[in-house]
Amino acid sequence: MMKFSFSKMMLWLGLIFLYAPMLILIIYSFNESKLVTVWAGFSTKWYGELMRNDKLLDAVGNSLQIAFFSASGAVILGTLAAYVLTRFRGFKGSTLLRGMITAPLVMPEVITGLSLLLLFVAMAQLVGWPEGRGMTTIWIAHTTFCTAYVAVVVGSRLSEMDMSIEEAARDLGASPIKVFFQITLPIIAPALISGWLLAFTLSLDDLVIASFVSGPGSTTLPMVVFSSVRLGVSPEINALATIIITLVTTLVFASWWYARRVEKARIKERQKVAQV
Repeated sequence: MMKFSFSKMMLWLGLIFLYAPMLILIIYSFNESKLVTVWAGFSTKWYGELMRNDKLLDAVGNSLQIAFFSASGAVILGTLAAYVLTRFRGFKGSTLLRGMITAPLVMPEVITGLSLLLLFVAMAQLVGWPEGRGMTTIWIAHTTFCTAYVAVVVGSRLSEMDMSIEEAARDLGASPIKVFFQITLPIIAPALISGWLLAFTLSLDDLVIASFVSGPGSTTLPMVVFSSVRLGVSPEINALATIIITLVTTLVFASWWYARRVEKARIKERQKVAQV
């Protein structure tokens, strides 16, 4: 007989609470009825309707494009900021720089979106750029707040890194740039990947900031979903969400399998070295 465990019970309740809504969403994506709350039989027609919904597909394309470039820009800026704050501590303005970088983490998205909107409007009046809000302004806005998250992730990895490795490379004659690209960058690569994935997810999921800085022809997926929900959830949204969940789950399991395989290879290599 299985022994009662409060921690196991809470674990299963937590998992059910998190994943039961996703399971229900996946089931109702195969619903025949147009009413998502009424089951009328099994059907895959909404996946076909999704492929013919140009508005929704354009929004998906816009979101993926913005998320990719926002995550890439955030990784570059966040890594530079984290490197400066961890390697050059105590310089004048370090406290101000740290506060400016981490401000988006605690700033309400409404305030961030409004401030960026006012900035773009003022810049358009002063220098004539940007002429209108669109994909570029959303990319700048998303890169701005995603940089803070990347800086925290990469900064924590840099602070834990053994600096004696870098110092040894410099003692052997390597330049600071060569040390960064050949020593530091490979070591913090997992943090860079984690930061990029986090920034990509945050950008793909953002609704509030994008609503402030977007314009005609630059509608993102969360904006389309939000406008659709106000009129009633469409089964096409369920179908799209099911596809996204399937892709994300596949990528997560593939990453887990690869990481486990690499870890096993490292353990075997250590055992061989120990035997020698």
